[in-house]
Amino acid sequence: MEYKIDWEKNPLIPAIVQDVDSGEVLMMAYMNKEAFEKTLDTGYAHYYSRSRKRLWKKGESSSHTQKVKEMLLDCDSDTLLLKVEQQGVACHTGRMSCFYKDIKSGHAKSEPAVDPNVVYEDVIDRLYHVIQEKKEADPSRSWTAKLFKSGENTILKKVAEEAAEFCFAVKDGDEKEIVYEGADLIYHMLVALAYRDISPALVKDELKRRFGKSGIEEKASRKDR
Repeated sequence: MEYKIDWEKNPLIPAIVQDVDSGEVLMMAYMNKEAFEKTLDTGYAHYYSRSRKRLWKKGESSSHTQKVKEMLLDCDSDTLLLKVEQQGVACHTGRMSCFYKDIKSGHAKSEPAVDPNVVYEDVIDRLYHVIQEKKEADPSRSWTAKLFKSGENTILKKVAEEAAEFCFAVKDGDEKEIVYEGADLIYHMLVALAYRDISPALVKDELKRRFGKSGIEEKASRKDR
């Protein structure tokens, strides 16, 4: 008997990932039909990112890949269990498992096994995930958490202020200040994106889309929106 997934009914299904040797639950992600078929074809875990709105191979930038040893379907045929051979760590925080937050104590049950910075080749992606994590932090101890607690108007005000300071730095021609204020502006822009749960990968995709198109054409195309 062949077990099948009704992709029309469930275009996106949860995939629970378990270490094949230890049995530890490593993470949970989502698969669409393309990710499912790619996983079967290659033997390595592929998922669908809801934030990036695209297919991705686990470890595509960090080399922390998941070699699939067994794939099981639940009784309702709408959830997958992947038993994998994990290369490196599964969590972007540098921990082996994404499940490390103790609900009762509010403390982490494990520490990073590797430096989180090595999980990402792209510092923007790393910073964005750190910003997302700060949503749960203490506002009295985290500037990012304080911004989130203050709300949209405060976040946008800071973006505008940092944009102005960046412009003044460019006008003054001080390279060190330009770099410093540019970093501040990018950080606050990422906070604004995180407030709306919009991945910076979508901004990168938009920039890629514009290659080969002149600025005049791009401006003209916006009038049709």
